[in-house]
Amino acid sequence: MSEDQLQRTDEGHAGTPAVATRGLWGHAALRIGTVLLLVVFAVAALLLWLRARRYVSTDDAFIDAHIIYAAPRVPRQVIAVYVTDNQLVHTGQALLELDPADYRARLEEAQSQVAEARAALDESKARVDASAAGYRLSLANLVSAHAEAVKAQSDLRRYLDLRASAPRAVSQLQIDQALAAERSASAQEDAARQQTRTAATQIETAHAALAASAATLRSAESAAHIAALDLGYTRITAPATGHVTQRSVAVGDYVSVGGQLMAIVPLELYVTANFKETDLAQIRRDEPVAVHVDACPAARIRGHVESVQRGAGEAFALLPAENATGNYVKVVQRVPVKIALDRVPGDCILGPGMSVEPTVSVR
Repeated sequence: MSEDQLQRTDEGHAGTPAVATRGLWGHAALRIGTVLLLVVFAVAALLLWLRARRYVSTDDAFIDAHIIYAAPRVPRQVIAVYVTDNQLVHTGQALLELDPADYRARLEEAQSQVAEARAALDESKARVDASAAGYRLSLANLVSAHAEAVKAQSDLRRYLDLRASAPRAVSQLQIDQALAAERSASAQEDAARQQTRTAATQIETAHAALAASAATLRSAESAAHIAALDLGYTRITAPATGHVTQRSVAVGDYVSVGGQLMAIVPLELYVTANFKETDLAQIRRDEPVAVHVDACPAARIRGHVESVQRGAGEAFALLPAENATGNYVKVVQRVPVKIALDRVPGDCILGPGMSVEPTVSVR
């Protein structure tokens, strides 16, 4: 083969890949498909970015509630338990009953003391009325005695004046009798005045006794009221509507004051979501929230932001961080946000501690 032929053969083999490549890219459909794919990726990225701007979510969240604990106010033995675990109870419904025998006897005794105190009060009132009547009578006697004393003094003065003008017109016996009558009337007036003072003192004494009787009655009524309360405390009722949990009491147990016998989870549930502090700038009150519950993945639960805690969660920990000592490393803190549930699905069993994922639609 000549050199010209070999050169043409080499040039032909070397140009084959370039021609093939130019032919593949030369198809219009491939170029259009590539451009469309790039556009789709760009639109998807834009949508994801726009969604990330409009929504804030966290998986550090759980169902929460203000759990109420039923505890006795009086120490006594349990004689009846009316509820069981996970039962729905309503406000005022009886949960359990303690032995009321001692408290019933104390109430009866207190009521007897109230009756005695009320009788003593009535007697004191009667004494006040009697002393007032005696005082009025003594005043009348004093007025009468005073009139008699004035009359006796007038008679004595008239006899003395008559004797001075006509000595023979009045005998010494008449003067002596008038003098004796004047002295007797003055003595009776003094006695009536003293009786009036005594009657006034008796009124004060009767009023003091009345006040003491009234105080005794109030004390007896207070004791009876306390005894009635203690008797009522032997019947423990539900303070709110909710479900019974953690029941730890049975018939025959002796309970002490303040001991937690059972817990009641109220129907008013909410979500405590611990958002990053960097997300708080977008979260506002009353913003709508979509809540995904792990226990009910198909349930659509809606809520709204109710409040944001003033302080990070670690600030209220049992052992808060001491950033002033040692090496400091900045960590994004979590801040609890309270989310109120607008409606709880009836077919979804929710309770404190269950995991949820809230998504806040920010403005």
